[in-house]
Amino acid sequence: MRSAVSFIESKRDGKSHSREELEAFVESCLSGRIPDYQIAAWLMAVFFRGMDDGELAAFTLALADSGQRVVFPDDIQPVDKHSTGGVGDKTTLVVVPLAAACGVPVAKISGRGLGFTGGTIDKLESIPGFSAHLEMSDFIRQVRTIGCAVSGHSRDLAPAEALFYETRDVTATVPSLPLIASSIISKKIAGGSKSFVFDVKCGSGAFMRDAQEARTLASLLVALAGKTGFPSTAIITGMDQPLGRWVGNAAEVNEAIEVLSGGGPSDTRKLCLEIAGAMIDIGNSATSPGEGFRAAGAALASGKGLERFIAMVTSQGGAGAFEKPDSRLPLARTVVDILSPGDGVVTACRARSFGEAVRLLGGGRFTKEDSIRYDAAVEVICKKGAKVSRGDVLARLYVPDGVDPEGAVAMIGDAFETGERADSVEIIGEVISGDAFS
Repeated sequence: MRSAVSFIESKRDGKSHSREELEAFVESCLSGRIPDYQIAAWLMAVFFRGMDDGELAAFTLALADSGQRVVFPDDIQPVDKHSTGGVGDKTTLVVVPLAAACGVPVAKISGRGLGFTGGTIDKLESIPGFSAHLEMSDFIRQVRTIGCAVSGHSRDLAPAEALFYETRDVTATVPSLPLIASSIISKKIAGGSKSFVFDVKCGSGAFMRDAQEARTLASLLVALAGKTGFPSTAIITGMDQPLGRWVGNAAEVNEAIEVLSGGGPSDTRKLCLEIAGAMIDIGNSATSPGEGFRAAGAALASGKGLERFIAMVTSQGGAGAFEKPDSRLPLARTVVDILSPGDGVVTACRARSFGEAVRLLGGGRFTKEDSIRYDAAVEVICKKGAKVSRGDVLARLYVPDGVDPEGAVAMIGDAFETGERADSVEIIGEVISGDAFS
């Protein structure tokens, strides 16, 4: 590779990198020969200049091959699922055990929160004793014996991707299509799964704000997966308001338990069944997504999904966390209500504001070194279309000890708007399959 400065200049000026240059750059970043500030400069250059198809494929494979790959025995054909990031998005906690309960092995590689969006690993680590970083042999064993496992980045699995992932989070380069796609696909390849389902969020609380941008990313993900030999499906889903009733790490685990117990908010339940159905279909345990949807519904109704979730949590060190049917993780004891200033119908309930508010309460990170307050949460009492009167509770903040809630209170207050009529809310949008690129 040329010098780091010339490499950055090349991308800054809109030129393309060769496969060899990208491989050398990734290796140099991982070994520490290239400092954080030069990695950040290159990420910003990519943010503005993008990557062509050849660069994207080469960079993705370099990330996937920066460590070991998980290799499952031939008789295990796992599926992986990924969300591009949303607010209140606890679907992984539901769909992984649901698909496993329907006979589809799920090898889920997850990350921590990025910006204002929550991360599955942060949510699971709110469970006392839960180990979110499995050794490769344990990961394979658990998928075989229980049917599913969720693991974050280990020292061996795509370590360069983890480095870039963390740097993106604190350099304002998260919403870059090629960086998002390469991050997602490289983790899927390294994680050993044979097919993928992508949940591409669209709306004010997503990195993809409009439908066309979301469709571009969804198509890019499916095409990139196909080029590397992996069948996939992408579902575009709405994220103009938080998903479900709760935002926050422990709170979202609790809500996932409610859904797996047959309850929970209807939007969360509907989305989880849709995604689980696609996983069951692409995992060849159903002849169509519709049949997969019905199978997932049956597993939810029978309690088999909840049983599989508890088995997974127990296997990963969280034994006893949910041994009683009504067991829930504790939330912060200080509660602050956000009241409606007038009468009307809720016309906006901006998802991003909820994600940012939880981060201000300590439930997210502003730097890589920040610790998480798992008990921080916001309860969404009223969503779009709800009729409210002056003084009604719109939302409720759960504030950890020692945290000043003032900024979060103002942010949640500004998240709501009222009027005479609200637009309809669509949770499921376009579905893009690999057939479109075959």
